[in-house]
Amino acid sequence: MAAIEAKGLTKSYDKTLALKSLTLEVPEGGVCGFLGPNGAGKTTAVKLFNGLLTPTGGECSVMGFRPEKEAEKVHAVSGVMTETARMYGQLTGLENLCFFGETAGMSRGDARQRAGELLRWLDLWEARDRKASAYSTGMMQRLSLARALMHRPRVLFLDEPTSGLDPESAQMVNNLITDLAKQEGTTVFLCTHQLRYAQDICTLYGLIDKGMLLACGGFEELWKQAGCRIWAGFRLKDGVHPQGGFEQKDGWWRLAVDSEEEMPEILRALVQQNLDIYEARLFHPELEEVYFRFLQKAEAENGEGGRGNEN
Repeated sequence: MAAIEAKGLTKSYDKTLALKSLTLEVPEGGVCGFLGPNGAGKTTAVKLFNGLLTPTGGECSVMGFRPEKEAEKVHAVSGVMTETARMYGQLTGLENLCFFGETAGMSRGDARQRAGELLRWLDLWEARDRKASAYSTGMMQRLSLARALMHRPRVLFLDEPTSGLDPESAQMVNNLITDLAKQEGTTVFLCTHQLRYAQDICTLYGLIDKGMLLACGGFEELWKQAGCRIWAGFRLKDGVHPQGGFEQKDGWWRLAVDSEEEMPEILRALVQQNLDIYEARLFHPELEEVYFRFLQKAEAENGEGGRGNEN
């Protein structure tokens, strides 16, 4: 059974189509990066999966439960963190977590114990008795994540969890997401436009723009579909032109390869040419490159003009 599933999921507001015929499956324990610019339809999808919106068409489920009919069951197995999530400023960090834990059905003792675990895990223990109104943006983001994790959800929906965080805090959150998936089998649905972070932690990707899913799959599957290549790159002495179909880019002589296993033979061939090789490396496709290739393909098919990188 897929932990998260959508079939033709659609949401429109009057004449505005926020999400168009979304179809995808996320296996249990997977980390799905739902990636696209602001306004692409990511938050709409999260709200539909959690029963906060009613679909205009299609259907979806979370752990087999239909959110429009079984919202309470979906909420029991899900944790949600959005950019707009708010905590009670007059309560301390610890009091906030205990409150939300008890509203989720936890006993007071269990809620306090779980809150302590999460505050330590997210490096907030020293600030546990400080009012939430005094928390920095990064601390508030981590407290909101702790709130979503209080009842040990089987599925975690995260909408821009690293927004406003410094690099160190963002890395902490990313490590936590990875640990949840690997150690506890938590399924994570990660909505973000920060593609560089997503590439480090996701096992599955859904690329979305203007409410339409451009592509979905594992990273290798996607970069091959997008026509991206692995390149063997070499930095040589100035003025040297290697034989063998190389092209030069950004100071590197590059040759497209089908797999990493070709690298040793290419290197040996260059050595036989008596070339001075200062550096050799493989250039792998980046998620950002893959995303924009799919975006350009979609725009070409729809007859739209090209557009620059929005990230």
